[in-house]
Amino acid sequence: MPATLEVMIAAEEIQRRVREMGREIDADYPEGPIYLLSILKGSFMFLADLARAIERHSVRIEFMGISSYGRDKTSSGQVRVTKDLDVSLEGHHVLIVEDIVDSGVTLTYLTRVLEQRKPASLRIATLLDKPERRISPVQITYTGFQIPDRFVVGYGLDYAEDYRNLPSICVLTGE
Repeated sequence: MPATLEVMIAAEEIQRRVREMGREIDADYPEGPIYLLSILKGSFMFLADLARAIERHSVRIEFMGISSYGRDKTSSGQVRVTKDLDVSLEGHHVLIVEDIVDSGVTLTYLTRVLEQRKPASLRIATLLDKPERRISPVQITYTGFQIPDRFVVGYGLDYAEDYRNLPSICVLTGE
């Protein structure tokens, strides 16, 4: 059966919510630099738009690669770092920028790793949250949208590296 796409969250709605999140982040953080830590590859589009929505001048961007999916539609439960940071986070405010939080396994692992690096603060911003899939508890500070347990692609999210370029969040069926 060929894949079909159904728009769940339109591009305009995503952009409106990302701007709101930028204002929330500006209000919550003290002066000084903040590191936005993008989890590759899925969060790169969200990170770019969120960074532009934050009005402070001292936004620093870092990337980290974490994998728990491979080519499957569900997490394998085994997390591994595929790209580590290039800088020290000690004493800095860090905001992990995620595309989607579902089981919480990846973020539980990542927050443990990052807390050992002694940041001044460590919070999470996610575009999408699937709370009904949660296995490990995760404290999310900024959530774009809470969604049902459906497999979604677009706006950076993929299935086997396809569909990342879609401007909307879409439900993928039939693949």
